Amino acid sequence: MVITAWIIVIVLFVVGMAGAVYPVLPGALAIYGAYFVYGFMIGFKPFGLWFWLIQTTLVVVLMIADYLVSAIGVKKFGGHRASVIGSTIGLIAGPFVIPVVGLIAGPFLGAVIGELIVGTPIRQSLRAGLGALVGFFSGLVVKVILQLLMILLFIVWIMRYA
Repeated sequence: MVITAWIIVIVLFVVGMAGAVYPVLPGALAIYGAYFVYGFMIGFKPFGLWFWLIQTTLVVVLMIADYLVSAIGVKKFGGHRASVIGSTIGLIAGPFVIPVVGLIAGPFLGAVIGELIVGTPIRQSLRAGLGALVGFFSGLVVKVILQLLMILLFIVWIMRYA
């Protein structure tokens, strides 16, 4: 049972880290779910109030940062709400429309198309698309760091009781 639990926990950690790059995967929620798998299959004893408060705060920060960092990137490059919405749609749809390349092209094209729809000149629309890419990559770095922190804290908490 313990080996099965650890396999599931590790798979959820891998899915969570992949979710930092590929937005269709659950990211931080998969990592958070791994704690419950561990708790139900091995035991909740290592986890206390501080563990849950810290981890829940990290998940909330990740969810907010995921949207905000991209939006800030677009706004810093002169984009409007339409490009934020377009880049979000492109981020989700891009990998399905153009596998692999769509992960990067999707947010860029989505922001550009969003700006063009509201009548923004092409040059400024392209700047908004660049901002979407900057926001995407900045968000990716933030997500990877915070999700690795979540996993590291889990390991530290488990090691305290091993």
